[in-house]
Amino acid sequence: MKRASAAGVLTTTVFYVMCGCIGYLAFGNNAPGNFLTGFGFYEPFWLIDLANVCIAIHLIGAYQVFCQPLFGFVEKWSHKRWPESNFINTEHGVNIPFLGLYYVNMFRLVWRTIYVIVTSVLAMIFPFFNDFVGLIGAASFWPLTVYFPIEMYIARTKMQKFSFTWVWMKILIWTCLIVSLLALAGSVQGLIQSLKTYKPFQTEQ
Repeated sequence: MKRASAAGVLTTTVFYVMCGCIGYLAFGNNAPGNFLTGFGFYEPFWLIDLANVCIAIHLIGAYQVFCQPLFGFVEKWSHKRWPESNFINTEHGVNIPFLGLYYVNMFRLVWRTIYVIVTSVLAMIFPFFNDFVGLIGAASFWPLTVYFPIEMYIARTKMQKFSFTWVWMKILIWTCLIVSLLALAGSVQGLIQSLKTYKPFQTEQ
């Protein structure tokens, strides 16, 4: 996990910094959110299709990872709130050929399906993909990628306060917080600008 997390965060950081910094240096505020199609070029079509497939795979995985805490919270709260409900607490065994017995909870199936439908409809109503991704990324980056992992590492290793490593860890936490707040402010500003030309269920031009 340590190697996988390090490789994932490093790769993401390099690509985001390259797109953000180089794009801004080259085009300023007119830098498009999608460098492949933002200039009106859609050839070669196979490259655009391949990029869209990669984005879909990435977002499907990320959607599952980031939704699990919310799913878990709602389901745990519901179990405590209605402990006698069969709809919420009963697991139904379903025998799937070649895979064996799989347990299905009807509440989990219905609640998660409704959640996906609602978020999909909202995504179609508000087609501000880049600004929403920036907003969600900025809001989740600092706590999930920086603060909690570092604080857990400090607690696990029983790191001495005000030691050299402890000080640099804290500097990293506060630096990343400032960067996240600036990114959050930029995303909010972008959403405000997009709302001025907003048309429901239409792709932003």
